[in-house]
Amino acid sequence: MGRRRLLVAGLRGRPYGDRGQLAVEFAGLLPVVLVTIAVLWQAALTGYAFVLAGNAADRAARAAATGEACGQAGREHLPGGWTARISCGRDGDMVRAEVAVRVPVLFPGGADFPLEISGRAGAAREARP
Repeated sequence: MGRRRLLVAGLRGRPYGDRGQLAVEFAGLLPVVLVTIAVLWQAALTGYAFVLAGNAADRAARAAATGEACGQAGREHLPGGWTARISCGRDGDMVRAEVAVRVPVLFPGGADFPLEISGRAGAAREARP
């Protein structure tokens, strides 16, 4: 029993004890936390690209229905740094717009993934008074 007590006391009496353990754990876990945040942020940007593509397609179709410039109307509703391909066409009394938004890597204005999110919209042509 006395030997065991000495052994426990010896472990507690180490000159440095557990000092530095928090720094080691933090340094080991920090990359995992940062990668997780980056993946979640990229997923949010991809979801936002769906919203932007749909809204820009709606605006472009509405502009084409009234005889305005389709591409310009669609680009006006995209935030700066986002790139898109906008095409409009007529189909009888309907106009259709398709917008393909490029998904940026981590922040708009930088590099883009080779992934395009498409949004489509249509509207009835309106006669000009």
